[in-house]
Amino acid sequence: MLKKILSGKVCAECRLCCVFDRYDVWETPVFTEEIMLRIKKARPETEFIPKDGGYIFKVGEIGEDQLFSCPALTPTGCMLGDDKPFDCRIWPYRIMEVGGRRAVTIASICDELYNRPLSELVGFLKEGLAEKIFRYADEHPEIVKPYYEGYPVLLFERIPL
Repeated sequence: MLKKILSGKVCAECRLCCVFDRYDVWETPVFTEEIMLRIKKARPETEFIPKDGGYIFKVGEIGEDQLFSCPALTPTGCMLGDDKPFDCRIWPYRIMEVGGRRAVTIASICDELYNRPLSELVGFLKEGLAEKIFRYADEHPEIVKPYYEGYPVLLFERIPL
């Protein structure tokens, strides 16, 4: 979904968005039942928790310096290929609720996009990505995360007149 502005090669080499510490476990992607079952087939030890019509992977206690990798991450990249959860397909863009409104934000952890001009990041959203994100969130409200400090807001959803 972001191939126009984000190289798949860069993502495959980084994989930072697929690894979580104890402070960003809330960012884990929401999986559909189909994707959850696909991961469980490949990795039967993986546990999932239902979340508002979707599933998130169960993360046990994580120590201060420990990391938890997404169960779909393999040494060669994501086992899901182009079937990644929506959260992953729009990363580092995030949809969050900010003051009662939905907004598209960006995660600062993705150096590749975060350091680009704001006009480029917002411009790409206005080319149709924002509309796709808000439409998907209408059908899957479980992907809307509460606002988390440090995520710059790029675009608020339009309020119909």
